[in-house]
Amino acid sequence: MRILISNDDGYFAPGLAALAEALATVAEITVVAPERDRSGASNSLTLDRPLFLRKAPSGYSYVNGTPTDCVHLAVTGMLAQLPDMVVSGINHGANMGDDTIYSGTVAAATEGFLLGIPSIAISLAGMNMGHYTTAAKVALDLVQRFQKQPFQQPMLLNVNVPDLPYAALQGIEITRLGKRHKAEPVMKSVNPRGETVYWVGAAGTAQDAGNGTDFHAVAHQRVSVTPLQIDLTQFETLDSVREWMQE
Repeated sequence: MRILISNDDGYFAPGLAALAEALATVAEITVVAPERDRSGASNSLTLDRPLFLRKAPSGYSYVNGTPTDCVHLAVTGMLAQLPDMVVSGINHGANMGDDTIYSGTVAAATEGFLLGIPSIAISLAGMNMGHYTTAAKVALDLVQRFQKQPFQQPMLLNVNVPDLPYAALQGIEITRLGKRHKAEPVMKSVNPRGETVYWVGAAGTAQDAGNGTDFHAVAHQRVSVTPLQIDLTQFETLDSVREWMQE
């Protein structure tokens, strides 16, 4: 089995190393990650400048672009054979609810999915980030499950793992995305040159975190697995928009 690994925290991130180490025990892995932290890059592609592909002392390849660039470049230009799976992570922090829209970790997996490859995004949900090995073990469990019973069609899974010892996890739950409150206000400050600068505020607290959501599962020490889709069409309003256009 061939697995392409990427992330959005950069090729030097501890979560990437933990993931690569775990998956290398069951598959031939290739790591292509951004040269720096690209958290929040979403599904952006770099179209205004060339990209380079370089090799780090760790053996990982890195790209001067986004997580989407990394997967796109690897699949369409670097690898001689298509990977059997793309796994992105392990992200430093949760990617639940509205986070998935902005997440570079989810975006890397999404690009694999768009290219017809089963893909998983995996994130460690917590504050202390002390249990990357737990998330790596969960990723390994999912990959081994895939090896035994492959998907009938490409799937995109968003996985959030509580920041706990593996033995403390209370199982796995298939969930839907919850929803956050709006983000906290931007933070305004002045830089050493006297210019006003702004920092984007923290993500808001969970608004929809009821039973069945990713927020609820993680809060109850369960691994959240959410299947995602890419079609943004709001099918419920197609008829009303047609009627509006005819008036």
